[in-house]
Amino acid sequence: MAVPKPTAAETEILTVLWERGPSTVRAVHDVLDERRATGYTTVLKLLQIMAGKGLVLRDERERTHIYRAAQPREAVQGELVGDLIDRAFDGSAAELVVRALSTQRPSKDELDRIRAMLDELEATRPRRSR
Repeated sequence: MAVPKPTAAETEILTVLWERGPSTVRAVHDVLDERRATGYTTVLKLLQIMAGKGLVLRDERERTHIYRAAQPREAVQGELVGDLIDRAFDGSAAELVVRALSTQRPSKDELDRIRAMLDELEATRPRRSR
């Protein structure tokens, strides 16, 4: 069974867990609350829902439960991007890249990373016989 795609609020919580590692509800709340006013009980309820969906894992051995992301960031990002490519770009990764680069201008470092990735993809692509 596939893990459901996280909502925007769930993705924010996952980002905290990916950056901080396993955390209590209080720790997740404190990080989110720095960005914008967020209720502790809202974070608790979202984490409980996310545990039910399989997005996070809950360690219940101690009185204070510790939550961690069930999947690495790259796996979730891959699922979300793949879904976006299919739904909004008719399966075209190139169209997604063109739109992304035209919407937000990349830094020099980002362009260098993109060039390096393209070079690597080109080098590992099987050659067609003519």
